[in-house]
Amino acid sequence: MPSDAVLYQAAALCLTYPDDDFRARLPLLREAAPQLREFVDHAAVTPGPELAAHYVQVFDSGNRHSLYLGSWQDGDTRRRGTSPARFKDVYRAAGLEFTGEELPDFLPSVLEFAARTGDIDLLTEHHDGLHRLRSRLTDFGTPYATVLDAVCATLPTAGTDV
Repeated sequence: MPSDAVLYQAAALCLTYPDDDFRARLPLLREAAPQLREFVDHAAVTPGPELAAHYVQVFDSGNRHSLYLGSWQDGDTRRRGTSPARFKDVYRAAGLEFTGEELPDFLPSVLEFAARTGDIDLLTEHHDGLHRLRSRLTDFGTPYATVLDAVCATLPTAGTDV
């Protein structure tokens, strides 16, 4: 199991819709992933409905802050339709069957895959998109940017061997 597995799993939870289950896990997330403490502390003091409304404002406002990695690489091109299939193929090759409600290129799903398998190739392959998302979240002024900061800090920089 990679040393960043706990961070990836915790980041996956932080980037999903903040329901009651998420709120119940905040103390565990705070202890397990100190890199996410700034976001977790924010989530802990923000009323549930306000946190949920902010999530929707940030991530359901078109593709500006898309959590779908294929959209960062493929945009709205025809290739966008084949991107999720490639993610499913990678999951299947690792012995996992994707059964999520979201598309397989949904960042929390990719982070969970990395946590479970130690395979960060999909994250590394979408390094540029992750950095663009992080930059946009930072510019937007949302605490979700700190989650992307922590994830991006674990990835090799461009030109570095994996």
